[in-house]
Amino acid sequence: METIQVVLDLKLLQAADRAAHHTKRNRSALIRDALREHLRRLEIRAREQLDRDGYTNAPPNDEALVWEAEAAWPAE
Repeated sequence: METIQVVLDLKLLQAADRAAHHTKRNRSALIRDALREHLRRLEIRAREQLDRDGYTNAPPNDEALVWEAEAAWPAE
């Protein structure tokens, strides 16, 4: 592991210390976990945006129309 310096305002530092105490972790562990979670969420957002872009930019697909009749309930 590398040791770094991070500048936090007093309110954020106090909130981090309370959260660390509440979760029975030290400040460094809390910050590492929070950063991992934030990076995971950013990755998810990026993938979701790629999906949105792909569906937005894709040409219309008529495949669903072919299967629409198959999905209908049979006559009784």
